[in-house]
Amino acid sequence: MTRRVLEQIGLVLLGIVIFFWTMAPLYNMLIMSITPVNAIFAGKFWPDNPTLGNYATVFRQENHYLTYFWRQLFNSAFIAAASLIVVLAVASLASFAVGRLKLRFAPFVNNLALATYLIPAAFLAIPFYQVLAFYGLLDSQWGLVFAVVTFTTPYAIWVLRNYADSIPFMLDEAAMVDGASRWQIFCLVYLPLIRPAMIAIGTFALLHAWNEYLYAFLILSHETRVTLTVTLGLFRSDDSAPWPLLMAVGVLYSIPPAALYFSVRKYMVTGLTSGGVKD
Repeated sequence: MTRRVLEQIGLVLLGIVIFFWTMAPLYNMLIMSITPVNAIFAGKFWPDNPTLGNYATVFRQENHYLTYFWRQLFNSAFIAAASLIVVLAVASLASFAVGRLKLRFAPFVNNLALATYLIPAAFLAIPFYQVLAFYGLLDSQWGLVFAVVTFTTPYAIWVLRNYADSIPFMLDEAAMVDGASRWQIFCLVYLPLIRPAMIAIGTFALLHAWNEYLYAFLILSHETRVTLTVTLGLFRSDDSAPWPLLMAVGVLYSIPPAALYFSVRKYMVTGLTSGGVKD
């Protein structure tokens, strides 16, 4: 066999290994979610008596960890949707101002936004907690929304700005000749043309908010206001953690973001890769 064929075979084998390595935790989570409690540590590749009873327990909120399951799921959805809307609004306006209004220090401002990622989010947890406490936003879902927006907007601005660089300024000039104002150019010209990047950024912001744990744990405390990610973390606070229920909730919680990603994955590719183009 030639060297090229050997390389291709090696790449295929490597891809197979990576695939099974990636899918093993997901398969284990699914199997544990349909395994009876008394057989959870049997170590079987497939349970002898698979059951959907764990999912029924979750749906009926019949465990003390799941007393507010549906409410907490709604909290996660609300925070994710609110974060998406705020991030898109702020990032689109900021990218338009930086990229289309020909500001003097536009390149510096555009790159400065990414400088916020030089400090890990975990290091900012205590200062952010103090700021929210000062403004009375602790145990408030909007406080968590503001935290998510703070950490996702800089990247959103950068991606939208670089994507918008591919839009000719002649379109703005033509609209201005026709008497359009800056706001009309933004709404009628700019937003429709950056839609792929906005879908990608919106998905990024939504998934970030949906999976946020650290700030959700710090900011929210009441059972009726916390997100489901916090509740998932509480499952392990007990010595006899109900692992089948934990895995069942994990499977259910992973379905919405997975469905969203696969429905907009083509926009994720075109939108996010555009942010990697340097001016």
